[in-house]
Amino acid sequence: MVKIIGIIVVFACVLGGFILSGGQFMALVHPYEILIIGGAALGAFLQANPGSAFMHVLKKSLSMFGSRFTHAYYLDVLKLLYEILNKSRREGMMAIEADVEDPAASAIFSKYPGILKDKQMTAFICDYLRIMSSGNMAPHELEGLFDMEIASLKEEIEHPAHSVAKIADGMPAMGIVAAVLGIVITMSILAEADNAEIGQKVGTALVGTFFGILASYGFFGPLANALEHDAKEELNVYEAIKAGLVASASGMPPSLAVEFSRKVLYPAHRPSFSELEQAMRGS
Repeated sequence: MVKIIGIIVVFACVLGGFILSGGQFMALVHPYEILIIGGAALGAFLQANPGSAFMHVLKKSLSMFGSRFTHAYYLDVLKLLYEILNKSRREGMMAIEADVEDPAASAIFSKYPGILKDKQMTAFICDYLRIMSSGNMAPHELEGLFDMEIASLKEEIEHPAHSVAKIADGMPAMGIVAAVLGIVITMSILAEADNAEIGQKVGTALVGTFFGILASYGFFGPLANALEHDAKEELNVYEAIKAGLVASASGMPPSLAVEFSRKVLYPAHRPSFSELEQAMRGS
């Protein structure tokens, strides 16, 4: 909701200020300028990124309007870890084999559809529970494996933010391209055009520069920052899962292992000690 308000404020202030200063709104309506800038930016993006990146970045960008990393989501992650670790401690690691092999059919995982919907995170949890159930890996070795996988996940999760930031950096230049083409058109009609027509063509060219700069600093730059923040929150959840599972592998009881996870979470939405304790009792 805040991001939608931000977009509205950018439009309202820029266009409102222009109109209140005596500008005509239709003077900014030049679809071919937008075609040049938007098409060039899209083409550059497709050249610079893997084929699957476009839909991935689009989905990530749309998800910015409703972040899943809320207080309730963090609490669900901690409750899931507690339940699965508590079951394994009471009944043995082999008791969670069915939960790990088919999370969608698991009575524990099914309580948390928000986590189950994230296939990558679900697989991450299940893979390490399988490794722990083998009993052949020391806690420090498990932690080292966690670190290596999280490092590779970091590259993947942060890619949308980096790719959008590159486009944001290039948008002013795309605006200049549109402006130069507009000046080329203006120069080609100097012989037969009057001053009013020349002024209109130059204005159209300048609108291209305006769109490029506004798109960069008003929309794509902030979107890149939002994607970067989202990536940090997602990685923080993986780090919290790591802390809890490594603590459990070191012999900590489930309630204490989950507390390790809780302390790793960012303070903004981190559940309190009493909230987590109450949630574990409810489980």
